[in-house]
Amino acid sequence: MDASSVRDGCSAVVDEVAAAVIADREFLETVLVGFLADGHVLLEDVPGTGKTLTARSVATALGLEFSRVQFTPDLLPTDVLGTHVFNERSREFEFRPGPVFANVVLADEINRAPPKTQAALLEAMEEGQVTIDGETMALPEPFFVIATQNPVDQEGTFPLPEAQLDRFVVSAAIGYPDAAGERELLARRASRDARSPTVDAVLDDERVRALRRASEDVRVGSDLREYMVAVARATREHPRVEVGVSPRGTQRLFEAARARAVVAGREYVVPADVKGLAGSVLAHRLVLTPDAAVENVAKGGIVEGVLDEVPVPTVDAA
Repeated sequence: MDASSVRDGCSAVVDEVAAAVIADREFLETVLVGFLADGHVLLEDVPGTGKTLTARSVATALGLEFSRVQFTPDLLPTDVLGTHVFNERSREFEFRPGPVFANVVLADEINRAPPKTQAALLEAMEEGQVTIDGETMALPEPFFVIATQNPVDQEGTFPLPEAQLDRFVVSAAIGYPDAAGERELLARRASRDARSPTVDAVLDDERVRALRRASEDVRVGSDLREYMVAVARATREHPRVEVGVSPRGTQRLFEAARARAVVAGREYVVPADVKGLAGSVLAHRLVLTPDAAVENVAKGGIVEGVLDEVPVPTVDAA
């Protein structure tokens, strides 16, 4: 697929999701960037803002199999991955796959499950496979996790460990719609009988795979690669940061920037791609100093400060 066809495919997906979800187009494109970058997305916001609807709509628009896991304090790893059960007829144990065996998995309110169950997704998210009772099984391709969580200051939540946060390419928040958006939400509800809006598939399996491959052909100039490294390293030297962006985070910024260029229909990355995604890709990877945590310093604000300090290069698509 050429750049124009890829852009049209991405636009069709975002348009279809936007017909169901009242959200900024930039937010919907960020979720799509996470998918195109062969990664996963974390959505953090209060209940009722459309996180679950977004995940289901993205899966449907892409024409992919969807499953949902409602994380609760009593959820076990086997409830996510699956387990072996004894078949009375064959007198043998057979594997019953869990909901993780789908193309798009919604880990709903992931921070309400204990760490042991949260960790059950780690291998799946990083390796695209799971190991159960010593047997390793591949997950469907493509495999994409959209996890949602409520703010950690609410009761009954378990903060995600840094190792798992690092597996998400981007973290984003939907936020409340503006007054016009909320009026549009009511207008849409009044014009249909079903409580939830419907979304149609706009891509087939072949086009989805082509979209994911497209970012591998996007050029990133040496000056922009230096810029990404400088931004990541600056977070490690910030006085308010105890643990800065890891090398994996630098690589994810590179991959996300290429995916953003794909969405824009370009074959090369520009500085705006890096700056536009830096907060979503890097902020959730930071571990603040105790003093900064007590003072409720915003991680996104630290990334913005770093972007202001690091010189922005000129475009070099070579």
